[in-house]
Amino acid sequence: MTNLPSQAMPLLVFGGPYSNLQATQALMAEARRLTIPPEQIICTGDVVAYCGHPEETVTAMRDWGVQVIQGNCEEQLAAAAADCGCGFGAGSACDRLAKSWYEFANARLSAQSRRWMGQLPRALQLNIAGVRTRVVHGGVRQINRFLFASQTAELKQEIESSGSDLVIGGHCGIPFVREIAGRVWFNPGVIGMPANDGTPRGWYGLIEEAGSERPARSLKLSVHPLTYDHVTAAAAVRSAGCVTPYAEALVTGLWPSLDVLPATERDATGLRRDRQAQIVAFHQGECGPARHNLDRGHRSTCSAARKRHGGPCHQPSSQVAPQRPR
Repeated sequence: MTNLPSQAMPLLVFGGPYSNLQATQALMAEARRLTIPPEQIICTGDVVAYCGHPEETVTAMRDWGVQVIQGNCEEQLAAAAADCGCGFGAGSACDRLAKSWYEFANARLSAQSRRWMGQLPRALQLNIAGVRTRVVHGGVRQINRFLFASQTAELKQEIESSGSDLVIGGHCGIPFVREIAGRVWFNPGVIGMPANDGTPRGWYGLIEEAGSERPARSLKLSVHPLTYDHVTAAAAVRSAGCVTPYAEALVTGLWPSLDVLPATERDATGLRRDRQAQIVAFHQGECGPARHNLDRGHRSTCSAARKRHGGPCHQPSSQVAPQRPR
């Protein structure tokens, strides 16, 4: 694990470029538009995966100079391993589809790109405005663990094992902010594949100062859609001849397999996601941090949460209901 000094803000975080050169270039342009320099950008790994430009995407990411942690794809490709180590069930649809894109990517990466992947840290430890922060790919100890917003017990266990107040994770491909027992798991989403919401957009996250009127150790966490030339990205997958179901997913916004999804996330297939922003005050108290969901425009206090939910305020923070695309 790499320890970094106090981290300047705003911080742009994202995962899964997935060999999608068009999405990667679009995020670079977005960072320039937001005037966020490379030293304030973190990728949660899986630079190479489903799409058609593995070597070109690695080169773009390496030249960009942002901080990247090692995902399971980097770990496996650096070693020229036989499979992606994604954590898919043996014989599942995801497992069968992975064999094709992994073989394609593994055959096209240069020795230089493999060395770069092998040297990436598996985790980062940051201090963001006094908030202890860990950046991981999947789980804190298991690089390919899938963790979704609906999995309260699993997220709580992972956060506790991290020794941090805020954990930034990736791997699962769906963005969410989840506060549990006074600490937060933040998955900013991925840019190289849609979030299974029926739109072709990728997702990234921002971590910003909450404002001088907020308590100390308050952060604004938000997730944002990324629009890019998905048609060209899909054409590149088809031209490569590697797993055309993923080319279709880039256009339709729907995953070709739902094997890894818990029931809650599976039921949300095709429901349009919206930008989400939430302020979290990282101070310990009876019910954990105070929160303000900016998209709903109301303060979610512990007492109000008890009235609504009959218990502590451990509800999912993905409170903005997805909408069917029109």
